[in-house]
Amino acid sequence: MSQPVTARAPGKINIYFRVGPPRADGYHPVASLYLAVSLFEDVAATPREDGEITVGLSEASTAVEDPEAFPLGEDNLVVRAARLLAEHTGHVAGVHLDITKRVPIAGGMGGGSADAAAALVACNSLWGTGLTRAELGRLGARLGADVPFALSGGAAVGLGVGDELSPLLLRSRTDWVLALASYGLSTPAVYQQLDALRGDAEAAIPQDVDPDVVHALVDHDLLMLPGLLGNDLTAAAIHLAPELQAVLDMGRSAGALTALVSGSGPTVALLADGPGHARQLATQLGDESGIDTRIVHGPVPGARLI
Repeated sequence: MSQPVTARAPGKINIYFRVGPPRADGYHPVASLYLAVSLFEDVAATPREDGEITVGLSEASTAVEDPEAFPLGEDNLVVRAARLLAEHTGHVAGVHLDITKRVPIAGGMGGGSADAAAALVACNSLWGTGLTRAELGRLGARLGADVPFALSGGAAVGLGVGDELSPLLLRSRTDWVLALASYGLSTPAVYQQLDALRGDAEAAIPQDVDPDVVHALVDHDLLMLPGLLGNDLTAAAIHLAPELQAVLDMGRSAGALTALVSGSGPTVALLADGPGHARQLATQLGDESGIDTRIVHGPVPGARLI
């Protein structure tokens, strides 16, 4: 029997996010600047001889407050990822997939997409199915718009629904403090709220990320970058979770270079001026406000075997 295989994939923050009007299929065209950060999901794949695909939750899963309520059925993204790979390649053996969750659930950081990416990489290795990274990315896009980026990692401009990626080569890292919420937000609900807030106003279809943002990030210009970042979903997320405004304000008051909602929220990302400043920010927010924080940096690699 084959030995177990473990893959690791990163969470992400959207440091720039523009959203167009809903398409006929319900999805929204976006222009996103993705950054993979050092908060990771692990998926361990162990062979099963009965042909079944099952999933479990590791005891090391710090992002899961109530393991009994965590969904482990056919709709779990790692099950869907393994089944999709098996169907695509004609593979018939089973697998048990054990997830270690560290990325906030429903937190706007693509944790479920990271799980799916890690499952694809782990099963591709375990089963010897031999798909290339590009082929895995095309499969992953069928599971969710953020899965291809969880596979590629690093930093990238994302167009379409976020799955048309153009990688960026960054020579310098950026340091962030994540302010975590004790609750999640439904991504579809946040998009629906955005549409409701816009009403009859006509939203443009985003064609690209502002080139000034790309240049500031590539040049590691921490004077210019903060003023260029933004997220069209912020107002909708705050409408659904008004306490987010206070977290954004506290982050800025504590000295963050900028504070933004990541993706559909409710995770707030605070840009720091280096690792020492990040530690100072995290300590101050924890001591003064009791906010649960994580210190991360990016870019980091995409899904890989460990």
